Amino acid sequence: MANQFIVVGGGVAGLVLARRLILGGQDVILLEASDHLGGTVAKHTVGGIDLDAGAESFATRGGTVAKLATALGLGDDIVTPNPEGAWLQPVSGPAFRLPENSLLGIPGSPLAADVIAIIGRRAATRAYLETLLPSQVGSRAKTLGELVRRRMGSAVLNQLVRPVVRGVHSTDPDQLTVDQASPGLRAALVRSGSLARAVLELRETSARAGSAVAGIDGGVYRIVEKLGLEMERFGVDVRLGARVSAVETDHVIVDGERIDGTVVVATSGLGTPAESPEDVAARPATRVVLATLVVDQPLLDAAPRGTGLLVADGANGIRARALTHATAKWKWLAERADGKHVLRLSYDSAGDDLAEVARQDAAALLGVPLPASSILDFARVEWLRPARVTQPPDGPPLAGESIAGTGLASVVARSEALAGSLIEDSKG
Repeated sequence: MANQFIVVGGGVAGLVLARRLILGGQDVILLEASDHLGGTVAKHTVGGIDLDAGAESFATRGGTVAKLATALGLGDDIVTPNPEGAWLQPVSGPAFRLPENSLLGIPGSPLAADVIAIIGRRAATRAYLETLLPSQVGSRAKTLGELVRRRMGSAVLNQLVRPVVRGVHSTDPDQLTVDQASPGLRAALVRSGSLARAVLELRETSARAGSAVAGIDGGVYRIVEKLGLEMERFGVDVRLGARVSAVETDHVIVDGERIDGTVVVATSGLGTPAESPEDVAARPATRVVLATLVVDQPLLDAAPRGTGLLVADGANGIRARALTHATAKWKWLAERADGKHVLRLSYDSAGDDLAEVARQDAAALLGVPLPASSILDFARVEWLRPARVTQPPDGPPLAGESIAGTGLASVVARSEALAGSLIEDSKG
C-alpha cells in the first residue's frame, strides 16, 4: 500500500525527491511557496539568448547528476566545458592562468613555475615542505581553510585557494568543510601522506573519468523543465503558491489547511518543529548577485582569459569576485550567441549601478575595452545561499542545499539517497 509523502519545496531537491518517491510506488504532494518550480535552477533571456539564471554547470563526481539527466532524456545533451580553464586575478599585478595541477587552488606541484609566478618562490617552498609533514597534520581539520593553512601556509590559502573557493562556492574556505569542498580529499591526504600528492591523485582520477564539471546543451535549467514534465506525467499533486505555516513529522498546515502524511522538508525557508520563525529568519545566508552582459566585442573572440577569472579579495579596483566568459566556456552557447559574447560576473553585494560596475569590471579583468555601446543587454539576478543546518533528531527529514551542501551533485545525491531510505522504511 502506498504511503502519502508531503514534500515541502519545489526546487531541484524537492523535485528529485518527488520523482524518486513516485517511482518507488508512493503518493506525493509537492508544495512550493513561489509561482514556479526549480528554485535557483532557472532560465532567463538576455539579449535574445536563453541562459541559466543560476547554476550553469554541475560536478561530475559520482555521476549522480548525469544519471538523472540521462533518465530524463538529456543524456545526449551532456557537454563538457572548454578545457582551456580559468585564470586568477591577484590582489595586484596582471592576471595569471590558474596552476595546471591544482584543485580548488591547492597546488599539486607547489614548486611549478605557474605556482611560483603567483605566490612567489618563498611561499611556494613553504607549500612544498608540507610533503615532509606527517599525514596526520591537518587531517582532522574541520574546514578547507584550516587544512590548507596548516599544511601549506597562509600564502597558498589567501592568494590561491580563497579566490577560487569564493568564486566556485560563494563562501570562504574557513566556512567550508573539507568534505563539502572536495569529498575524498581528506582520505586521499591520509592515503598519500601529503596534501599536494592528494591533489594530484584526485586530479588523475578526475581526468580518467572526464571533466570535473559538465553542463547541458541549452542550459542546466532544462533539467528542471524535464522534472516538471515528470511531475505531470506521474500525476504528482503539485501545489504552487502553497504557504506552509507549520510543519510536523506527520502533517503540515498550508493556507490554514491540515494535510496529513510523511513530511520531507526540501527548502531552507522553513523551520523544523524545534525552530521558531525568528530562528529561521536569523539563520545566516550568503547573498549571491549575478550580472549577465551580452556584448558585441570581436576582441573577445580570442578568449583572452580562457573561460573566465576568479578574483582575489581586495583586487585593485575590482568589485566582482568572479567572471565567467560563458561563450568561451560552452561551445553550444557560442553557437547560439551568433558572434555575441556572454559574460557573467558574480558579486557579494551590489547597488543600483550594477550594470555599469559589471561593464567596468569585465573590461578590467579581460583586458579588452568594453564601451557602453558594446553592451547589448544586461540582467541582474540575486539568490540567497542558505546557511548549513543539521538534521534534527526528532524533526522531518531534510533535503536541499542547506543540509546537502553547495552544488547540484550534492543536492541530487542527498535527495536520491533520502528518497531511497524513505521508500525502504515505508515497506516496514
